[in-house]
Amino acid sequence: MGTISKSGEAVRLDKWLWAARLFKTRSLAAKAISGGKVQVNGRRAKRASNLHVGDRVRLRKGPYEYQLVVQRLSEHRGPAKEAVTLYEETAESVQARERLKAQRKAAPSFSFRDRGKPSKRERRQLRRLKRSPPD
Repeated sequence: MGTISKSGEAVRLDKWLWAARLFKTRSLAAKAISGGKVQVNGRRAKRASNLHVGDRVRLRKGPYEYQLVVQRLSEHRGPAKEAVTLYEETAESVQARERLKAQRKAAPSFSFRDRGKPSKRERRQLRRLKRSPPD
């Protein structure tokens, strides 16, 4: 996978996120960092923040949140099989993501983008759903 840094060294956060294949481009990683979607060791990070082995990275992508522990450092993007060795996701993070995925799958979908506006029946259902008291 190119050059892998030794444990005493540091790598820029945006480069590492890109090398670990968590983002398709470095600019997308930088946008997520500047948007507050990435935290390192519990603090909001900047894109040039140095990342070390053992650091904890919290990352929000869409509705999902990942909690990662940095295992190895790299500035170079390589194959996906090697990229997953750069970090380890915590067990709590995996469980929370699976729970959220199951909830989203079980939730009713009210997407009308493909078919235009909702029908009269669907509008009534939406109105009923909005008026129903929270559980």
